[in-house]
Amino acid sequence: MKQQIISVLESVIHALPDTALDKIAIISNIIPPICWWVLIACLTFILFLFQIVRLIKKINGRRQKTEAEAVKKKKTDAPVKDAPVEKIQVQGEQIVKEPVRFFERLKNGLSKTRQTFSGSLDTIFADSKKIDDNMLEEIEELLITSDIGVPTTMKLVERLSEKASDISDIGQLKSSLKEDILSFLKAPSNSLKNSLAKPHVIMVVGVNGVGKTTTIGKLAARYTKDGKKVLIAASDTFRAAASEQLTIWAERAGADIVKHGDNADPSAVAYDSVEAAIARGVDIVMVDTAGRLHTRKNLMGELKKINRTIKKKIPEAPHETLLVLDATTGQNALTQAKLFLETINVTGIALTKLDGTAKGGIVVSICSDLNIPLAYIGVGEQAEDLQDFDPKQFVDALF
Repeated sequence: MKQQIISVLESVIHALPDTALDKIAIISNIIPPICWWVLIACLTFILFLFQIVRLIKKINGRRQKTEAEAVKKKKTDAPVKDAPVEKIQVQGEQIVKEPVRFFERLKNGLSKTRQTFSGSLDTIFADSKKIDDNMLEEIEELLITSDIGVPTTMKLVERLSEKASDISDIGQLKSSLKEDILSFLKAPSNSLKNSLAKPHVIMVVGVNGVGKTTTIGKLAARYTKDGKKVLIAASDTFRAAASEQLTIWAERAGADIVKHGDNADPSAVAYDSVEAAIARGVDIVMVDTAGRLHTRKNLMGELKKINRTIKKKIPEAPHETLLVLDATTGQNALTQAKLFLETINVTGIALTKLDGTAKGGIVVSICSDLNIPLAYIGVGEQAEDLQDFDPKQFVDALF
């Protein structure tokens, strides 16, 4: 090894000019032989590390490729459980796509709640086949942590206690709870269908982040699909990009929109929108509102002002005031609702983002604690994922 290195160095030296050879000669006299060995050892070690790094990269590349192929194969071969899919029927030469039933989307959207609630019931009953005080306490704790609320939970546990002697398996336990929960839920009346007003004015309220803009867009899409002429009033002039988002939804839904500049008077937008709706023969006006001002007092005062302004054009309007709540906020949603109820006449609630929470029991709490119909529930991003609240479908999907 030493002899090979020396021969390589000699060939390099012979190739250098005389001046360079003089410098190398001087350097070789100064640097002790041990340093040359250290230098050679360092170079050898660096080459070794370089080879190791190349080998590791090669192995990682193969492993990632193998994992990607395995995932691709799994997606292709494995059936998707609890996922809404489109069924395709062939009629002659035409292919007709059946829309996914809302119950399947609801069931899929409530999967987090169902896994937590129904799964925990299975565990509780598996530990003790008899409903005793300990089991009732565990069920009580489960209902409260599912955001069903303390007053409603107490009533449910009391009813369950009265039927305890007749319940001998988990199926009977769930059936009993389904029946009792269903008794707290009421189907909303279709105020739009019963309304003779034209335009029918709907004011949409709620704090920022609950999904007001999305809810307005989805409802507008539904109404236009039903053959209604819709106009949206962009009265949330305080939030950045609010009118731009509404414009996108209006274009998707095929609805008209009236908007002013940033920081314009929200009441003026609402007034102009109602005036335009009357002139254009619009069926439905949906008024967006600001979700947050500097203080709560200002927010509620602004809503009252918009309400008064709309009445100047149509004395009986707004015909509906829809409060949008976010299901993921749990009991905070109830607190928000009570604050709005102190100021304005809320006629219905739209509960969004039920697919993003494991505490879908908030639906029961809202229906039980507030004397307001739950009109709509949202379980996804698509326009079809916002639907009329059906108590029986909800309870079936919950269990």
